Amino acid sequence: MKERDDHTAAAGTAGAAGALANGAATGAPTVGVDTKDATILDMLEADGHATLAQLAKATGLSVSTVQSRVQKLEKRGVIKGYSAVIDHDQRGLPISAFVSVTPLDYAREADIPRKLRDVDGVVSCYSVAGAPSFILLVRVATPAKLEELLNLIHRTVPVSTESTVILKTYF
Repeated sequence: MKERDDHTAAAGTAGAAGALANGAATGAPTVGVDTKDATILDMLEADGHATLAQLAKATGLSVSTVQSRVQKLEKRGVIKGYSAVIDHDQRGLPISAFVSVTPLDYAREADIPRKLRDVDGVVSCYSVAGAPSFILLVRVATPAKLEELLNLIHRTVPVSTESTVILKTYF
């Protein structure tokens, strides 16, 4: 990781908020993360552009020590990356929905995430406990595009689906 002139912790990586904190922000027990690392993770999760100087001030550590800790957290995979927070309405994808996916053939259940991974409009796939095996987060431009996406999902994998359109995201 290269240090930028402004001492940005995310230097050498793509931009804004989104570092994963493995439970640090929720106070959940973490494995191999001390309180200083938890503070760093909380701050980066809230603002991926937090500077090394800001992280150092919050932790009481030197800038070089914080930089070393961030690099170690990245290397260990605790920080999996940095991402931008996108306004999907302005991007032209104002409709988001959760799609519950239940396999019609449980012998082929394990193939579903792999087959849906590169389907345009499918943002993420979660394995869940309960009646559906998976829940997809999807984003599309119009209700007609949502219908097209659902039809594509059905053609791609043998599943039944149930959709819930997201009206508003609070956090």
